[in-house]
Amino acid sequence: MASGVAELIASIDAVADPEAAAILTRFFQVKPGGYGEGDRMIGVKLSTIRALIKPYVRAGWPLPELERALASPIHEHRLAILALLAERAIRAAKPRTADPDESRALYELYLRNTRFVNNWDLVDCSAAPVVGGYLEHRPRDVLRTLVASPDRWERRIALVATHWFIRRGESADIYDLAARVLTDREDLIHKAAGWMLREAGKRVDADELLGFLDANAARMPRTMLRYSIEHLPADVRARYLAARRGC
Repeated sequence: MASGVAELIASIDAVADPEAAAILTRFFQVKPGGYGEGDRMIGVKLSTIRALIKPYVRAGWPLPELERALASPIHEHRLAILALLAERAIRAAKPRTADPDESRALYELYLRNTRFVNNWDLVDCSAAPVVGGYLEHRPRDVLRTLVASPDRWERRIALVATHWFIRRGESADIYDLAARVLTDREDLIHKAAGWMLREAGKRVDADELLGFLDANAARMPRTMLRYSIEHLPADVRARYLAARRGC
């Protein structure tokens, strides 16, 4: 590992907290049968990690070095590398600092390493800028491939990636993808889909969300429905919940 990356990893290890690790281990279900089974927590919060990576965002470390670090068995190491990749992706997408080659390289690195993006916090801090940012002006067929994956984290990556589009006024992709996971058995997928639907209704077009709910509320997973209607008026929420109960 290169000295700069090693320095970052060492700074994370230096603030490890065993008591916090025990809490995070439970929170992220790092237990036999849990969705985070087999992971290792050392007890460093994302807010702390964001502060630690800040001096390195413009360091320009070679991507192969970051890719090697992403294979760490320590959750917080992977979280730091993904947060750093996300910051670089945001910078590569800005008009004043645009770097299409960097954007593509980050995207390709990410997709060949999804096995290390294996918990919801890892997905949520990185999928929108790295995947969504690259695909903003490109075909998005890969999202349909990811959302059909047997891997829950790849399905969540597809859904969360649409946040990039939603924040820029585009909502077609999330409605298409959400329809494809109506029968998904994973609560973490229901949460991600509902979250993105809520954001689409809030940021793009409330009537479009209502149209989707009119067509699908009765068969939506309960968690997805509750997340998606969270910002709607109380009477509207009640109507959709009643439709769900009456199915």
